[in-house]
Amino acid sequence: MFIKRYEDNPILKPKSNHLWESRAVFNGCPVRNKDGISLLYRALSLPYYSVLAGTMLPVSSIGIARSEDGLHFSKRRRFITPEFSWERFGCEDPRVTRFNNRYYIFYTALSSWPPTADGIKVGLAISPNLSRIREKHLVTPFNAKAMALFPYKICGKIYAILTVNTDKPPASICLASFNQVEDIWSEHYWADWYRSYQEYSLPLRRSPEDHIEVGAPPLRTKDGWLLVYSYISNYFSSSKERLFGIEAALLDLENPFMILGKTEAPVFIPEEYYETIGLVPNIVFPSGGLVKGKQLHIYYGAADTTCCVASVRLSTLTGVMLNKKPLLKLKRADENPVIMPVKEHAWESKATFNPAAIYLDNKVHIIYRAMSEDNTSTFGYAVSTDGIHIDDRLTEPIYTPREIFEQKLTPGGNSGCEDPRLTVIGNRIYMLYTAYDGKNPPRVATTFISTRDFLSRCWNWSKPILITPPQYDNKDAFVFPEKINNQHICVHRLGNDIDYDYCTNLDRSLTGNFWLNEHHWIAPRKGWWDSVKVGAAAPPVKTDDGWIMLYHGVSEDKVYRVGALLLDRKNPVKIISRTYFPVFEPEAPYEKEGQVPNVVFPCGNIILNNKLYVYYGGGDSVVGVATVDIKDLLKVLRLCQP
Repeated sequence: MFIKRYEDNPILKPKSNHLWESRAVFNGCPVRNKDGISLLYRALSLPYYSVLAGTMLPVSSIGIARSEDGLHFSKRRRFITPEFSWERFGCEDPRVTRFNNRYYIFYTALSSWPPTADGIKVGLAISPNLSRIREKHLVTPFNAKAMALFPYKICGKIYAILTVNTDKPPASICLASFNQVEDIWSEHYWADWYRSYQEYSLPLRRSPEDHIEVGAPPLRTKDGWLLVYSYISNYFSSSKERLFGIEAALLDLENPFMILGKTEAPVFIPEEYYETIGLVPNIVFPSGGLVKGKQLHIYYGAADTTCCVASVRLSTLTGVMLNKKPLLKLKRADENPVIMPVKEHAWESKATFNPAAIYLDNKVHIIYRAMSEDNTSTFGYAVSTDGIHIDDRLTEPIYTPREIFEQKLTPGGNSGCEDPRLTVIGNRIYMLYTAYDGKNPPRVATTFISTRDFLSRCWNWSKPILITPPQYDNKDAFVFPEKINNQHICVHRLGNDIDYDYCTNLDRSLTGNFWLNEHHWIAPRKGWWDSVKVGAAAPPVKTDDGWIMLYHGVSEDKVYRVGALLLDRKNPVKIISRTYFPVFEPEAPYEKEGQVPNVVFPCGNIILNNKLYVYYGGGDSVVGVATVDIKDLLKVLRLCQP
């Protein structure tokens, strides 16, 4: 993801010697003032007897802290406390906006315990200087939360955004406009507004099973009003796991009802320990934002326990939202499929797919997986001068199952040699592939051949060796084209993520008793198009900007799509950026249909004439080619950089 968390998170933690904030401090909202930056945050006490509430309970109030840089805070004190009956059980989750030289602090006011929908409303505190509160008002006469004021008038009117019916779902994120400040707490205004509140709602929810809530107060940017909000997938689902995420939208500067663009998946989700462990685990909840230079800093509550910060390049976030999906798409060759099964060849009569590719002797050499009617996989060979048209294709396989670990143990079941990846290193071509006997878990095998024998079509492959441990499913493996710090990098997939390991001596490692270690590297992203599992596609290609590596991702809809990563030139395990949208997905009939529908699965890519040629399996049945200009792909990868 292109969001970067602050390394010293959390920025604010509970203080045991402050009763009023000894249990939790979270959902902080920053605002600039003459002293620097102030952070208003929800502070939760340990249970105590409240005279106003008339019972013993943990009470939320609103604290304030000061900072010069927005990251290191001090001088913490209690700022807004329950005083009136409409807030007697707590003041929660402040949103502060400086408007007309005053600070408007909206917060959730609790008037019932245990909390009920009718006892959860919006309160407002107004301060001239963030030293004291001048006045307080109950704002909404109905259930609502997370209200925030726009910092400037829009077409002569004061605007606010709020979440209506948060506790009487479905919730709606709505806009309200006022002629004068006093209208903000006018009961008559809100009674009239609420009768038709759906007319003022923003269409941000993708599914009736999801829940949304306003996050940070709107921020003015040159591209529009930036709204960062909470999006909870599967909130009302009885069968799916809830996923708290943070998303964003851009609203028109003159007409905030017009959505110019929005994210279609979480910007980030709970991953770090302080987000997954706390009073309420697995929560990231946006509550404020600041633009500092080129960076947007998002302030959020983690696990309803601490205050944290994450940052993103503002142009990256707005660029993703303003570009229509997809940002970039590989172009299919008109000639696709370029390799199809041949019924007359028993060994490739059922399917030909998942091709590896290398560029040698001014030609593209393709080794593809071929499947017979009894589901035995072998490797076929084809060659192309221009990268698309097949000039020659052999009638016999160039590689067949030879070892016990790839011999069929289940009659009629899948077995053999699957999904090759090729890497040229020195005067050898190394091939890593999936070896499967149909009974035991598939494992990674390796073999090599000299470039001389390969080009002369003398298929003198070395004896294949297994390099992943038994009893574990492992696939999608290749060797990096270059040594890094005098070591080779082997990429593979154990489980649902992409892993790597270092090999000091490639020949010794890949021809002896050696198991690849599992160094977790690239994981699925919950809520995204690659949310279930990911696997490396082909050995990466080197550019001046870094290594470009394609990968496949699978989502809950069981569709295989393709994304791209930009890796550091000197340290490729360091990820510079990862595409937000897929760069390729099933669209053509030969990709949407086949042995396994909705699959595009690349295993090879080469650079030719400043274009990346990608060779892939479509529907687990045929071979296709797709291309993209390297400069265009790099442009998108730079856009996704944190």
